[in-house]
Amino acid sequence: MHVVRSSISRLAVLAGLAVALTAGQARAQLAIGDAMPMKDVKLVGVDGRSVTLASVAGKKGTLVVFTCNHCPWAQAWQTRVASIGNGASAKGIGVVAINSNDPVAYPEDDYSGMQARSKMLGLKFPYVVDATSDMARAFGATRTPEAFLFDASGKLVYHGTVDDNARDQSAVTQHWLQDAVDAVIAGKDVATTETKAFGCGIKFRDKKTS
Repeated sequence: MHVVRSSISRLAVLAGLAVALTAGQARAQLAIGDAMPMKDVKLVGVDGRSVTLASVAGKKGTLVVFTCNHCPWAQAWQTRVASIGNGASAKGIGVVAINSNDPVAYPEDDYSGMQARSKMLGLKFPYVVDATSDMARAFGATRTPEAFLFDASGKLVYHGTVDDNARDQSAVTQHWLQDAVDAVIAGKDVATTETKAFGCGIKFRDKKTS
């Protein structure tokens, strides 16, 4: 399988604008073939209902996207994420969007902002709060947006960004996330399993100490 590990040329100049992470807050990222972590942890969605990754998992696979409301990168890709997610959820892929940001740091990322964003985008899948940021830590997620796609057996088959042009959808030439979703739906191998995730750094909630 071809693995993309180099920077995406169209976004490389913008990469320096991404918010830096606090060192050591995220765990090592999941590797291709790893199982989905924290499947039974309850997360509250914008409709007030609690879901788990296990409960949203689809027969053909599961797409988990870490995102938020305020980040310009998340906003640039949000309609594409909504379209890919809505389409996937209608074809046997379970989909969930997760907001792990601390709303104290970014008030736009609070619960009411999530509800408004979900309604505006017409999301047909859960948009949930990672109230401790531990879900992001478990995945090793560091950016918004950052996608993790699992196959029917719950193994990671794609991790990374949405496509190769955040600013201009009409100029996209590499539809990595959509292609990966299509492959999983068809029961085929994902051609490109990893790409570099570009976006704002996740603002992790502080770990409570006793």
